[in-house]
Amino acid sequence: MEPVNDFQEGISTEHAFEAEPVPSLSETITPRSMVVSFILSVTLSIVAMKVTLSSGFIPSFSIPAGLLGFCVSRASIRILDYFAVAQLPFTRQENTIIQTCVVACTSITFTGGFGTYILAMGKKAAVGDVNAQNNVEEPSFARMITFLFLISFAGMFIIMPFRKVMIIRHRLTFPSGTATAHLINSFHTPQGVKQARKQVTLLFKSFGGTIAWSLFQWFFASGPGCGFKFFPTFGLEAYKHGFFFDFTMANVGIGMMCPYMIVFSVFIGTIISCGIIWPYIESKEGIWYPSNLGPNSLNGIRGYKVFIGLSMIMADCLFVFLCIMVRTTCAMIKRRRQAMQGGGGNAQPFQGIDIADQPVKSFDDRRRAQVFLRDEIPDSVTIGCYVLLSIISIAAIPHLYPQMRYSHVALIYLAAPVFAFCNAYGFGVTDMNLASTYCKIAMFAFGSWVGIKSGGVVAALVAGGITMSILGNAADVAQDLKTGYLTLTSPRAVFISEAIGTALGCVVNPTVFWVFYRVYKMGSGDMGDMPYAKLYRGFAMLSVGDGEQGLPRHSMLLFKVFFVLALALSVFREVASRKEWRIRRYIPSTIGMAITFFMPPRVPVGMCIGSLVAYLWEKMDAGRGRMLSPALASGLICGDGVGSILLSMLTLMGARAPICIKFLSRGDNVKLDAFLATLHDMR
Repeated sequence: MEPVNDFQEGISTEHAFEAEPVPSLSETITPRSMVVSFILSVTLSIVAMKVTLSSGFIPSFSIPAGLLGFCVSRASIRILDYFAVAQLPFTRQENTIIQTCVVACTSITFTGGFGTYILAMGKKAAVGDVNAQNNVEEPSFARMITFLFLISFAGMFIIMPFRKVMIIRHRLTFPSGTATAHLINSFHTPQGVKQARKQVTLLFKSFGGTIAWSLFQWFFASGPGCGFKFFPTFGLEAYKHGFFFDFTMANVGIGMMCPYMIVFSVFIGTIISCGIIWPYIESKEGIWYPSNLGPNSLNGIRGYKVFIGLSMIMADCLFVFLCIMVRTTCAMIKRRRQAMQGGGGNAQPFQGIDIADQPVKSFDDRRRAQVFLRDEIPDSVTIGCYVLLSIISIAAIPHLYPQMRYSHVALIYLAAPVFAFCNAYGFGVTDMNLASTYCKIAMFAFGSWVGIKSGGVVAALVAGGITMSILGNAADVAQDLKTGYLTLTSPRAVFISEAIGTALGCVVNPTVFWVFYRVYKMGSGDMGDMPYAKLYRGFAMLSVGDGEQGLPRHSMLLFKVFFVLALALSVFREVASRKEWRIRRYIPSTIGMAITFFMPPRVPVGMCIGSLVAYLWEKMDAGRGRMLSPALASGLICGDGVGSILLSMLTLMGARAPICIKFLSRGDNVKLDAFLATLHDMR
């Protein structure tokens, strides 16, 4: 696998902080950081819970948490200074700890399944589709907390042995994590550094401009299909197939931060999937799959998207995983032989990948790697904790949900490490967390295994919930480790903060959910129609069908074909990289192509625009382009994240946009004018 290089920095960020010592663990995880983390975690969890119960989806709080953590901490410092209370200086490492803790807490709002599989088990989501009593489980406050404590910590333990592989050896980007790190670094840049001030100035300009642009767009989006997000950039025909620019600045920022090859791979994948494969499969509607299905039904075209995309992701990530295991095994054997001959000491798992021999390109790389490798948690400890948690979960979960057997839970925890690495690797490359997609695959596997008579619907939802929690939390931890790497925060401090935030989320989120569940009538206009809960219920019902009855025709055949093709591409890319063939620069990333099977074309369009802006900027002024493009991209991503929260707050307060702007074809416009003229004459 060819390493994914970070963007090239025009100046050294760490030179600006060279005079500042790296704080100790007690100076990083402080009472102040814990109090601020608690306040923000509770506040954002309430917002996230209400949004996920009404829509099933919540935006990432990674960047807003870093920003709000800085603002609240600075405010508390000023208050304490007013009362002459002595305190430690507020560092970027403490800022990172706050961001990590808050994100760990709020992410459980989604991975905990409060808007998805928890509600999908209840009677309101079932609406009489299953009469068997063992296919319905009403939410219980005590059971939710117990279940979350069992499943929420496994992901963070199992991903830790892969941290060096993903962050140092393969140099995965983790765009949102990198943007958060740039935001935090910019807040704590010492005065007097001219270049840093330019970066901070540009970051805040793009940050404020993006928030203003989000609010401006809101005024013109008063109804479905209204607003600039539906502007047919490339014409109405391309718009019908999803090819248009929706003015989402986060996609532009991600495109600026991702390597050119990844954006190129996403572009190629979009052309192949949305321009060739999907139109062909849509032409088979009524032949391969029923014509009366919605776009979200796995019984229809979405089933092809899920299975083809997952086959490519699994092929590439499993190939990378096997390569790493082979290299690790060879290195461990070599070290053991050296030890037998009187050489080095004991080798830890996943440490024999010649990480120390990786080329160091700058002062920043050297200092970051030094901190990242110095203060860590032994792999034997994290692996042992994962095994212990697995044993406890295998024994306890069947008592919480009798539809699950011990063997079912054991199989999930046995396969989780492989898929956790696959998902985290893809997340680091494309900023797309596919934990919910792997969740659906687990639902199909275990639902069909258990069967409807033995409670297969609930078993499918529980299996999907365990999978989504482990894989989703593992990806979030990997991203937070990347943020910590770029802010010189030790992995041990990040891990401890992650554990504190996760424990807090296992209590706060069920409490908030239980208040909403008891106070409001779920499924009514007060809290929405539980769209994702009903969708997950439908997935679970589909999984308990007989054989491949629930899947569209030829879906498994296409799964096998694309798995082989993706595996061949991964092997070819690895061979070309090792042989140093010139063509290696033009071989697309398999994961970059596969991710487009799950996203609409407008997302790659925004990424391509961002990548083009960064490329042209570097061509016109290489120095300024490399120095300022990461700051601009970070501001775009941060502004879009904060803007989405502001828009969510407007929605929760019942505010409605005053204007609707739509884009019509000439023929539709003529018909509309004629209709309005008729209404005017009737008056």
